[in-house]
Amino acid sequence: MNNLQSRDQQFLDIFQKVIRLTSKVYDHQEVMETIVQALPELLAIDACTIRLHDASIGAFVLGAAYGVSVEYLSREVIDTEDTLNMVRSGHPVYSAHVDEDRFLPFQEAASREGIKSVLTLPISFQDNLIGIMRLLTRSPRSFASDEISFAMALAEQVGIAISHGRMFRERDAQLSFLREIQEISTQVNSSLDLDVVLEGLVKRVVQTMDAKGCTLRLIDPDSGHLNLVASWGVSQDYLRRGEIEQERNIQMVLSGEPVAIYDVAHDPRIDYHRQMAGEGIVSLLAVPVKVNSEVIGVMRILTGEPRVFTETEVRFAVTLAEVGGTALRNARNYRRINLLVEQIKEHEQFLSNIINSLHHQLLVLDQNYRVVLVNQLFLDTVGKKEEDIVGMPYAELCSFEDDNRSCPVDQIFNGQKMRPLVQEFRFNDQTLWFERSASPIFGENGQVEYVVEIIRDITSEHMLEAERMQSGKLQGIVELAGTVAHEINSPLFAALGTAQLLLEDHEQSEMGEELAVIIRNLKQIGTLTEKMTTMTGFSSRQYVGQRNILSF
Repeated sequence: MNNLQSRDQQFLDIFQKVIRLTSKVYDHQEVMETIVQALPELLAIDACTIRLHDASIGAFVLGAAYGVSVEYLSREVIDTEDTLNMVRSGHPVYSAHVDEDRFLPFQEAASREGIKSVLTLPISFQDNLIGIMRLLTRSPRSFASDEISFAMALAEQVGIAISHGRMFRERDAQLSFLREIQEISTQVNSSLDLDVVLEGLVKRVVQTMDAKGCTLRLIDPDSGHLNLVASWGVSQDYLRRGEIEQERNIQMVLSGEPVAIYDVAHDPRIDYHRQMAGEGIVSLLAVPVKVNSEVIGVMRILTGEPRVFTETEVRFAVTLAEVGGTALRNARNYRRINLLVEQIKEHEQFLSNIINSLHHQLLVLDQNYRVVLVNQLFLDTVGKKEEDIVGMPYAELCSFEDDNRSCPVDQIFNGQKMRPLVQEFRFNDQTLWFERSASPIFGENGQVEYVVEIIRDITSEHMLEAERMQSGKLQGIVELAGTVAHEINSPLFAALGTAQLLLEDHEQSEMGEELAVIIRNLKQIGTLTEKMTTMTGFSSRQYVGQRNILSF
């Protein structure tokens, strides 16, 4: 009876100690660490482990451990499915001589670790399984029914402590992470420079999650390979270790699910164990980078100490990756827009060079008769700057004094057949002639959206035509003068001969003097007709009254 009371008192003392330990701690990770380190001494066992149930992957992930190696803890299979199902149903499972049971999937790992007996207990809170606690011994050990009941009560108390600690930590973490997400969102959206955005994201992730480093890789849309675009906290030698696309953890993340690995040195989902160990990486969390539900990359958060990533941390990392994906999309769109703007500027410059190289004035008008484009020759002609012309109503630039003539622009907009228009202008006592013509630019609906007007200086052509007409008139006068001279010469020479014969008969008489005058005048007429037959040009000069006479 006394021994029973002594044992019950011992259990009570242990239970009170556990309650005191857990009541002082609010961080659920610290609660687990406190429990696994205290129970071996209190229960006279060699080791204790706690694994928490991760509903997102439907498996138990390591929470805390004491007395066993990392290699044993990082084995891929925890126990048989039958054992885990028993625990899920709320029943403890005792296994004796696990190192000798060949049907156990972890028999070899237990044998290497020297584990003999294992008591697996469900950790529950409010009838919900939140994890399992395992008591391990390196010598054969059987547990009496009262010890198992006590261990169950102890596990339940651990569940309460873990749940409370988790709630406190989750609450604080959620508030902290919410503030961080807001700040990080502001930070990454404060710049549209892609390199600045990505580097700022990985740096802030390391600081916020108290990690060793962070890498961000994006899928190249052309090759389909993962390209490293940003990193923080890791060496170049580590980053150059080789291709990682075929690693199981990467393939899992590319399928859209986050992956948390407690021990990268022994986890089969990792290929580069030696390189990670050399870099000092112990645990990692990999999350997909998404844009509109499409996975475009992988972000991996690396720690230098064993780390069990909580559900809140995983959600936080996933949210950050989404923020990064959104910022990445914005930065890429901005880069595309900038490239498009530059291309447009280049095209505009190319078009402007072509337009400005034209030897005629050019205007482009919209449907509201407002100027949208002019070339440099037009600006030089009107003596204005481009910013003064663009947007100006067409009527303020081009007016027509003759209302009976419609300008080519009106003809195009009114659906009429375009007829060029010639206008005469006076500039600084100089007369200039311009020919105006227009061409339509049609929109997708077939309607005229713009009209291009060409103003061509035809002054030289006009003057050349006037000179040609003047030359024609001159040629007519010359031909007329030659004809008249020829017609005059015949009677002129006959009259001159007759006068000279008469002069010989009457040279000494009064009539002779008159004949001499007649002969002199006839010779002058002959000289004039000779000029008329050899005439190549003439000029006009003012004569009496309103008349002009010609000078040969």
